[in-house]
Amino acid sequence: MKTLFFSAKPYEKQFFNHHNTHHNLELEYLDTHLGPHIVNAVDENTFAVCVFVNDRLTPEVIEALAAKGVKVIALRCAGFNNVHLDTARQQGIRVCRVPAYSPEAVAEHAVAMLLTLNRKTHKAYNRVREQNFSLNGLLGFNLYGKTVGVIGTGKIGRAFARIMLGFGCKVLAYDLYPDEGLAQLGVTYAPFETVLQQADILSLHCPLTPDNRYLISENTLGMMKKGVTIINTSRGGLINTKDAIEALKTGKIAYLGIDVYEQEEKLFFHDLSGAIIEDDMIQRLMSFPNVLVTGHQAFLTNEALAQIADTTLSSIAAFAAGETPAADRILV
Repeated sequence: MKTLFFSAKPYEKQFFNHHNTHHNLELEYLDTHLGPHIVNAVDENTFAVCVFVNDRLTPEVIEALAAKGVKVIALRCAGFNNVHLDTARQQGIRVCRVPAYSPEAVAEHAVAMLLTLNRKTHKAYNRVREQNFSLNGLLGFNLYGKTVGVIGTGKIGRAFARIMLGFGCKVLAYDLYPDEGLAQLGVTYAPFETVLQQADILSLHCPLTPDNRYLISENTLGMMKKGVTIINTSRGGLINTKDAIEALKTGKIAYLGIDVYEQEEKLFFHDLSGAIIEDDMIQRLMSFPNVLVTGHQAFLTNEALAQIADTTLSSIAAFAAGETPAADRILV
């Protein structure tokens, strides 16, 4: 029985091949994303397909996979907004994910983006390489004493909040299910609107759902302080890019750091250095000196990739053996 990987990158393959020594599964890798255009590449020997954040498992695709005899859709990520779960359930396909993989990896990347924007280390690096040691234009601000709003306090949000407490920040948080441990550490839970109104820095750590798409839009931006810093390492669809651009132009947003983008599917994880990018919004974003864009790399650490590979392969092996993986890994 074969597991067919889509959107597979070289840095992933080495981890999956290494951890497969414990499972002896048949692994095959494709670098293209899964969608209607490529579903015929799945043959009848495929037991599982392993997918990532930009693979599109629409009802049409899932029905085609079921017709080929695929039994498992394994997400090597935590988010599952790209999978039509009801269709998978109707077709009898099991769906599993990696519920947590080194949450510190993503949280630390969010902090790295925040510090880079604030202290302009990326600009200083380029200047010094050109023998320019001027400090003009590199003025930052202290994180100490600032109010940091954290939207979503799951494992990643908790890790980020703890780091911000270590910087001496006042941390406000919003989550449907407050974490008592964070509250004991000094995090204050507040209504969503209150967090937006009081935060100097806002960091998003919630999954993307139909209910919170464009969580950050013209309406919610209007509630924020002028000069707010926004960091998004969660899902691109949480921010209305068009509204964010307008807020950057007026100074409502002073700094924006995004590791995700609502139209990233055709951009991220690809080398487009020799291509013409037709996406005007990402081009406009990258034209701002106070915007930092990274290509969905927050998860990219040795520890996270090792955990992703181990969890994903052990779940597939369990299904193949007629067993059930841990409950928090199973979506269908």
